[in-house]
Amino acid sequence: MTPPGAAAPVVIAGAGPVGLLLACELGRAGVPAVVVERLGEPMTESRAAQLTTLTAELLHERGFDGLLGEAVHEPRGHFAGLGFDASVLDSEFAGNWKVPQYRTEAALGERAVALGATVLRAHELTGITERADHAVCEVVGPGGPLRIRAEYVVGCDGARSTVRRLCGFPVSATAPTKELLRADVTGISIRDRRFERLDAGYAVAATRDGVTRVMVHATGQAPAERTGPPRFDEVIRLWEKVTGEDISGGNAIWLDSFDNSMGQARSYRRGRVLLAGDAAHWHMPIGGQALNVGLQDAVNLGWRLAGTVRGWAAAGLLDGYHDERHPVAARVLDHVAAQEILLLGGPEIEPLRAVLTELTGLDKVRAHLASVAGNLADRYGPPGPEPIGRRITGHRLRTESGPLRAAGTEPVLVRLAPPSGDPGRFTIPTIHAIDEADSLPGITTILLRPDGYVAWAGDGEDDLDQAIGQLCAEGRKENARL
Repeated sequence: MTPPGAAAPVVIAGAGPVGLLLACELGRAGVPAVVVERLGEPMTESRAAQLTTLTAELLHERGFDGLLGEAVHEPRGHFAGLGFDASVLDSEFAGNWKVPQYRTEAALGERAVALGATVLRAHELTGITERADHAVCEVVGPGGPLRIRAEYVVGCDGARSTVRRLCGFPVSATAPTKELLRADVTGISIRDRRFERLDAGYAVAATRDGVTRVMVHATGQAPAERTGPPRFDEVIRLWEKVTGEDISGGNAIWLDSFDNSMGQARSYRRGRVLLAGDAAHWHMPIGGQALNVGLQDAVNLGWRLAGTVRGWAAAGLLDGYHDERHPVAARVLDHVAAQEILLLGGPEIEPLRAVLTELTGLDKVRAHLASVAGNLADRYGPPGPEPIGRRITGHRLRTESGPLRAAGTEPVLVRLAPPSGDPGRFTIPTIHAIDEADSLPGITTILLRPDGYVAWAGDGEDDLDQAIGQLCAEGRKENARL
């Protein structure tokens, strides 16, 4: 355990999936993190159970094949309950992958500790004081108060983020107007309901391994002011009101409620403090996007933060985290808001749903929805021809040791042909690969980011120095801290 007065390169608030994956990313790069978690034990319920195509790719590249092997493959996706085939994506992980969130947390937590992270459970972050070259975290735990000196602090502590509040991050947010109740129930036998719009409200039911998850919303019922989860008798009454079914003979093993409030921090960074996951953006859990966008935040931030701590990152590289991820979450919020209207709106929404049903019959529309839902539609970096700004995974490049896996900790050059100039003029690592499918005609060199996105690609090397300079500081070998 970290003693009072200890120092850490990075303190992460929150030991959920986002905080733990960030700790893994930092640990892979040789940057040990301290993770502060209010809960004394990991959660055993599964708030979110769906991993998208991009998330599955990222986890595979980082060696979490055991976790993915537990997942149930779901080839279909939906937009407001209107289904489409998600298996059309060009990825070996096309579609969605269902695995309980507590299993994802367990796998990430075990890996984070193995990579050098310290997880302080039953500890609560109560204060953050920023200095010119560090921040001081005030933490209260079972043994009393702790002070941890950190170079950077990251809030991965959920929609009600303490870090966001303590550091005064400005947000854009909407107040709740609707509420859904959710419960995992054993001992009942009811039919599955998939996104059912009924006269009295909205209902979902799905049974797996003897546990039925029900979710219900009553039309016109305002959100309740709550200090904890709903009672099961409240769920029973609402479920019967909306569906006519009696589930009172069951046993609730988990109860939860959520509303349609949504918001986003206007900036993901304030000095030495950053936000990721639900701390940075929050919304109604439709389509499993909250978990996935948060995990992808962690991957985007991890290599930037590690490079900044270790000294090889170019000036401004850390600010690129907000620049890239803020628009992604803003787009997700728009999609969630649209789906909320389509799912929970009244009879006046039916004509719009009918038109959208026609549109989802078109191949191009289905492919677009699949790409957006799978988190593969976004591109990063300055404008440029393909594949700049895109993930490299779909191009099936092969090295001497097998398929190219884009999961390093620093940028690399990928050579598809011998260099035209001095091969030693660049100070970043080089990988030689073969484009077996000839999927990148005219391209001989790729500048690949650690998260698998292409920062630069071309035949000549006239502007490659500039592209590298946007990622790496001059004299990076001499500056990097071990």
